[in-house]
Amino acid sequence: MRCALFLALLAIVASPAAAQPIDPAVAKRIDRILKRTPLIDGHNDLPGELREKYGSSVEGLSAGTDKLPQPLMTDMARLRAGRVGGQFWSVYIPATVTGPPAIQMTLEQIDIARRLINAYPNDLQPAVTADEMVRAHRRGRVASLIGVEGAHQIGDSMAALRRYHDLGVRYMTLTHNKTNTVADSGTDEPRNGGLSPFGEKVVAEMNRLGMLVDLSHVSPDTMTDVLLLTRAPVIFSHSNAAGVAPHPRNVPDEVLRLLPANGGVVMVNFYPVFLSEQVRQWNAARSGEEARLKSLYSFSAARVAEGLALWDAANPRPAVPVRAVADHIDHIARIAGHDHVGIGADLDGVPFTAVGLEGVEGYPRLFAELIRRGWSDSNLAKLAGGNVLRALRGAEAAARAMKGQPPSLATLEPAAPTP
Repeated sequence: MRCALFLALLAIVASPAAAQPIDPAVAKRIDRILKRTPLIDGHNDLPGELREKYGSSVEGLSAGTDKLPQPLMTDMARLRAGRVGGQFWSVYIPATVTGPPAIQMTLEQIDIARRLINAYPNDLQPAVTADEMVRAHRRGRVASLIGVEGAHQIGDSMAALRRYHDLGVRYMTLTHNKTNTVADSGTDEPRNGGLSPFGEKVVAEMNRLGMLVDLSHVSPDTMTDVLLLTRAPVIFSHSNAAGVAPHPRNVPDEVLRLLPANGGVVMVNFYPVFLSEQVRQWNAARSGEEARLKSLYSFSAARVAEGLALWDAANPRPAVPVRAVADHIDHIARIAGHDHVGIGADLDGVPFTAVGLEGVEGYPRLFAELIRRGWSDSNLAKLAGGNVLRALRGAEAAARAMKGQPPSLATLEPAAPTP
């Protein structure tokens, strides 16, 4: 019965831009795998989208959010159609917000995530441990955890980090797109040479708490520093392979080779700018045109929008198919091993996605592509959620081993005066 419902939902919510429908036999195989192992996505930005587009309201998310005036990529019906069994809801604030305002804004974002989870008890279930995630999945609910997207959000305060943990946060990304006091970002000028001395203490405190260290967005030097220091597995909650597309945001092969010793997991992102060098170049050209138009028509947002629409018509964005996401997954599995790859789509956090993966209903299309490539049920289960469950259990084990250590009282040392 559940398999029949799954097939029907696939037909109902299929994206108009999607590829051919999934073969019924393949869909049954996917359903069988995802009944046993929860499909856990490492990064969904719905709380931020609700703040920006809908005044922080969590109402009206049962179905049909792709049809709203400001469409969303996520709703409860499509989570079920996509066979999602676990979700880390991202708590994001801009990297330019720091200090006490960052703590306030983060608490407001956590509040949105918690209200979202509580508003749909028949669909979502709060979880803070790997075992709780498994139990939620067995009940037919989407196990819901929270991740903070940037260490700027703790305001250089270990107390804030601990209180976020008390509120259910189970990972923190060390940077967003700006270097901060904890670590260097992959998309900003380095200032720390990787992980800062204060950042080392933050990682140690996260290990003590059992909070996963997330290395998405950080520089390769930061990745390496953390992997040499941490006592627990790491995650990359929404990252791709630099060996396939050389975006500075992606994970280099030399870092992938370090993952087996750590037990960490790279959870692959669906954003074409990270998936495809061709799209990255298109995006850079479009940004340049937008900057030119703003310089010419600083007095008129309408003129800028009109000019950019003309540019878009003359320079259509290259389409990126589902197989491009599978290429990144295959590459990570080949370099790091099948035990070290997962899914972190970044839905509702990006303006567009690979074709056929436009919303949370699309995950089975990715699994169908991997099945076409010969992936075994065992390796598909690892990708779906087995690997991240193992990593979370590793973080929990590290916390138990450090139970006797006191909470860190470390503070950020003042910068030396400039001569």
